[in-house]
Amino acid sequence: MEASTEKSTMPRLALAGVFGGLFCGYLGLTAAIPVLPGFVRESFGAGDFAVGLVVMATALTALLVRPVSGHLADRYGHRLVMRAGALVIAVGGLLYFLPLGLSGLVAVRLLAGVGEASLFTAGAVWVVSLAPHDRRGQLIGLYGVSMWGGISVGTFLGALLLNFGYGAVWGFSAAAALVALLLISVVPAPARAGQPGEVRQSGGHTLLPRPVLLPGLALGLAAAGYAGLAAFVVLHLQARGVQSGVVVLSGFSAVYAGTRLFIGHLPDRLGPRRVAIWSGIGEATGLAIIALAPNLPVAVFGSLVMGAGFSLLHPSLALMVMNRTDPSRQGAAIGAYTSFWDLGLAVWGPLIGMVAAGFGYPAVFVVGAVCAMSAVAVALCVRGQDAQPAAVS
Repeated sequence: MEASTEKSTMPRLALAGVFGGLFCGYLGLTAAIPVLPGFVRESFGAGDFAVGLVVMATALTALLVRPVSGHLADRYGHRLVMRAGALVIAVGGLLYFLPLGLSGLVAVRLLAGVGEASLFTAGAVWVVSLAPHDRRGQLIGLYGVSMWGGISVGTFLGALLLNFGYGAVWGFSAAAALVALLLISVVPAPARAGQPGEVRQSGGHTLLPRPVLLPGLALGLAAAGYAGLAAFVVLHLQARGVQSGVVVLSGFSAVYAGTRLFIGHLPDRLGPRRVAIWSGIGEATGLAIIALAPNLPVAVFGSLVMGAGFSLLHPSLALMVMNRTDPSRQGAAIGAYTSFWDLGLAVWGPLIGMVAAGFGYPAVFVVGAVCAMSAVAVALCVRGQDAQPAAVS
């Protein structure tokens, strides 16, 4: 009874430090995003290719570095790596002030991607180590809400601060990341994982542990629907004479966050594989509704259905990874798993553009729905006993 009570205790102050550190880190990281295109054009007279390269450079290093940062977190401690990530983001904010040229600016953005990968990956496993066993999936989901909250507020504040000049944005980027470093630093260092007898299914010592493959593939497939929604839903509705398509994106975002806040415990209660399956079906259903939507209300309804399903897919698949990985390898595992999301967006971005050009906008959402159902099929292939929560001792 005593052990059970201990496991059910929520370390709220520690979690507040980790969540707050993630939120402030993403404030600093994303405040520059809405102002970088104008800065590149004004400072260097560069075109669209250079603008895209500068803005998206962080995604390249994040994709490559996530498994490495997870491995380092396993070896040297999650707090150390998360603090290093916040510090790197702060340094990146300060480097914006220097006249480094276009190539130097790209290098700064690549460095920021290293910081982002380290901050997010180390914190994700740290949250799991802090969480009671029956709340891990829920807290993984709330951790993602904290990240998206930082992105949303950061981009808004960056655009607002531009009224005071680029220096105000760069200074805010550095200051917010330093606040993140402070919040992370006040949280006591977590105990190291991987005690004897805790091993479930080890993935060896590679940067791509075997338990990651199927859930990661499912996540990469599910990314197609999100990429299609973000890129083409407004154009899809405009082609049908429907304006205000941005309301569809807002509806998706609201339900995405609300689902994690109010029913984010379902992967813990019902088992992550079961919830992943129903979440993938929900995403596919919502995308199909959007593809057929004749008007705005129907499209908004489709986005609500998609958002509710898509919201719990990531934490469910992440919990499947954690349940099947040796505790001493969970940092590398979650880093590799998250890289499948980056890879999915990188692959599906151009592919759905080709689909839209060749077959029309509705085909984008049909392809997304097919990919979501393919993710369901992949989740079904994960062995049931490995995909369910381990018994609480």
